[in-house]
Amino acid sequence: MKNFRKNTMIAFDDAFEIMMGSARRLGTERVGIDHALNRVLAEDVVSDIDMPPFNKSAMDGFACRRADLANELTIIETIPAGLVPKKVIGQNQCAKIMTGAVVPEGADCVIMVEYTKSVAENKIRFTPLEIPESEREQKAKNSLTGFTSSSTDDNICLKGEDIKKGDVVLRAGCKIAAQHIAALASHGCVKPLVSLQPRVGIIATGDELVEPGRKPTACQIRNSNGYQLAAQVTSAAATATNYGIAVDTKEALDRMIKRATTENDIVILSGGVSVGDYDLVRGILEENNVKLLFEKVAVKPGRPMVFGVSDEVFCFGLPGNPVSTFIMFELLVKPFLFKMMGHDFKAVVAYKQLTKTITRKKTERDSWLPVVFTNDNKVASIEYHGSAHLNALCEADGLLCIPAGAAEVREGVTVAVRQI
Repeated sequence: MKNFRKNTMIAFDDAFEIMMGSARRLGTERVGIDHALNRVLAEDVVSDIDMPPFNKSAMDGFACRRADLANELTIIETIPAGLVPKKVIGQNQCAKIMTGAVVPEGADCVIMVEYTKSVAENKIRFTPLEIPESEREQKAKNSLTGFTSSSTDDNICLKGEDIKKGDVVLRAGCKIAAQHIAALASHGCVKPLVSLQPRVGIIATGDELVEPGRKPTACQIRNSNGYQLAAQVTSAAATATNYGIAVDTKEALDRMIKRATTENDIVILSGGVSVGDYDLVRGILEENNVKLLFEKVAVKPGRPMVFGVSDEVFCFGLPGNPVSTFIMFELLVKPFLFKMMGHDFKAVVAYKQLTKTITRKKTERDSWLPVVFTNDNKVASIEYHGSAHLNALCEADGLLCIPAGAAEVREGVTVAVRQI
């Protein structure tokens, strides 16, 4: 791990490397499948059965022998889904079968009901000329002999063609989404082993803050960071405790930090991390045996950011302006939370053309700007007044990064937009 001099501004990639290298895995627990959404798997999930578990009809139709397709077929039974066939298909015989039902022994294809006609009681005939012209042409192109009366798909999902018993169906580290819940259910994993969720304590600092239920005076603002961060923590599959506001005194900050570090795996503070007379967070963290690994990151907005570790807890000191707080959480804190749960977080990125050139004067830091997607599938900048302009985030579809050293991004260039 790299070491940096105190109060040195470091590159974003260096900050990210330090944080990811510091993350410690938490324990595990088993949860019911109905409480597993957004949790992170802590072990591979192995199938206890083949999928499909039997040769399954993919269509409503008639199960028969391909060799008999040109002949009149006698219906010998009807097979609904959920019942075992009672008869074996012999020459010029078929079974009426429903989607999802077990294909009877002797049959090697299922002809769609749309491509058959009844010729007598319990007798049908395959009618390939009923297949739409476009489909017949495609089948002819795919056949060496052209379209014939025997040209039809098997329409059978073979036993074990998707998954075989003993196959790994979901890997450890998977963040469980709705489709993964279905996979867990299909393979009998009703109590998956998942990583414990990091417990995150949130403290907003500043004499100027009041809680949202109060109307601020001329020199006050409402505490939006505490609630924003709690929502971001929850969306990152961790658990949040909002400790409210700590005023800018050493005693108040120390008291709240001591409580939060005792009760949580991670503590996030907003504000108080710059170099002003009332920016006390860094010193108090150090007095509480938190080693600061970096104190400034070359990102705009978000330069005054602190990351520290102790034997028991990780501490983040984020800037006080709400856009800075939001962006630094998304860029650094969220991947760190998932790392503690064993998940490799990857942001959703869209690649689109920029509608108008964006320029800037200062280029020493990465600059992240809120942008929107246009109706013609491009990217446009929006009105943005700086890191206190919270409503700009509410209108944005994502964040565009202008890397350090670049003075502009030109119109028409394809850019990467990190979606939010």
